[in-house]
Amino acid sequence: MSKIEDYKIGMTVYGRISGIKPYGAFVAFDDNVTGLIHISELSNGFVRDIGHFVKVNDHVMLKVIDIDYEHAQLRLSFKALSQNRRKYLKRVKFPGMPENRIGFKSVAEALPKWRKEIKND
Repeated sequence: MSKIEDYKIGMTVYGRISGIKPYGAFVAFDDNVTGLIHISELSNGFVRDIGHFVKVNDHVMLKVIDIDYEHAQLRLSFKALSQNRRKYLKRVKFPGMPENRIGFKSVAEALPKWRKEIKND
């Protein structure tokens, strides 16, 4: 059995989802220590339904972001362990693609030229 003193902020822990409420998911580690993943710590995006991320009895890896020693409870984060994909995505430029935005007007203007090119092929 572990004690709350065994946990440190920033450490990675492995626990079991013991309950789900509209504001977050509860995590059980053993009889002495529990934790909460607040809904804001599930994803960088909007979370409409916690059930899309975790289910009761799922075993999950989490990061400890705060500790309440008095109540033996951990505040946990799911998103802290997954990198923010948006931050790491690179813009890909394809050769031959126009730099500026193309709208319907520019497509309509180019359509007759494209039709002529297709007929000549």
